[in-house]
Amino acid sequence: MQIRRARAGDLPEILRMLFDDRATPSDEVDAGARCYADAFEEMQRSDVNATYVAEVDGRIVGTFMLTCIRHLMRRGALVAQIEAVRVDASQRGRGHGAQMMRWAIDEARRRGCNRVQLTTNKSRKDAQRFYERLGFRATHEGMKLGFD
Repeated sequence: MQIRRARAGDLPEILRMLFDDRATPSDEVDAGARCYADAFEEMQRSDVNATYVAEVDGRIVGTFMLTCIRHLMRRGALVAQIEAVRVDASQRGRGHGAQMMRWAIDEARRRGCNRVQLTTNKSRKDAQRFYERLGFRATHEGMKLGFD
């Protein structure tokens, strides 16, 4: 498996995986809408926030976002936030997700982060077990406030 920073040509496949596997309804528009390309371009220009893809034999099998956040606590530590983790439905159960997460964790360490954090929808029991197998622990309760 090769993991790399996503390129503009990867966006349709990334959006397909994200849209195909949503735990909660959202107001997404057509994947070709400019808003997605604009957001992707902004993210990929950043040194601290980007989308990555995992490839096997030249085919994208998964994706995730990795963001490094500077904190004032813990002597100004960096914290890695992982979001939008998806493995193509046809590729699940082959260890791709675990490989992606190990890569992201290693990258967070390489960047000097002192921890990795993520959220997963409470309805995603399989995802919760997956993250627990990787060593993640549910130590905090996440909350959201939407501006719909």
